[in-house]
Amino acid sequence: MAVEKAGAVVRGPDELVLAGDTTIALGRRILPPAGTTALQRELLLLLSGRRHHCLSAVCVIDRDGRVRTRLSDTIVAFKPLSSAEIDGYVACGEGLGKAGGYAIQGRAEGMIRFIQGSHSGVVGLPLFETRALLRAAGLPVS
Repeated sequence: MAVEKAGAVVRGPDELVLAGDTTIALGRRILPPAGTTALQRELLLLLSGRRHHCLSAVCVIDRDGRVRTRLSDTIVAFKPLSSAEIDGYVACGEGLGKAGGYAIQGRAEGMIRFIQGSHSGVVGLPLFETRALLRAAGLPVS
């Protein structure tokens, strides 16, 4: 999806394109973005007390049109969530529209027991991988 997003952008001369996409995988299930509060509640119930993978893909199309990609795979574990915790989080609105129904950079971080991997990847743009792609594309990234 990151490659498709990057390819949909019209590049001007001497311009790069950077695009990304994040997916939440729980076992063999790919969880959708929470488009409604009802779906968000359902997603949080599924994630409660369990580990899942947060896969964040990044694509850079360089000035010559070369496509480069990287994938960040982070394991995230939620603590068991009570109905009141889920209701409170859904009511705050921050996870609506987000992959898996949560935003780690906000209140959801208090519901997460641990992560193994890239925190910025769970936010949605894995910085380590992005910097490597930009360097490979010739940008002077420090």
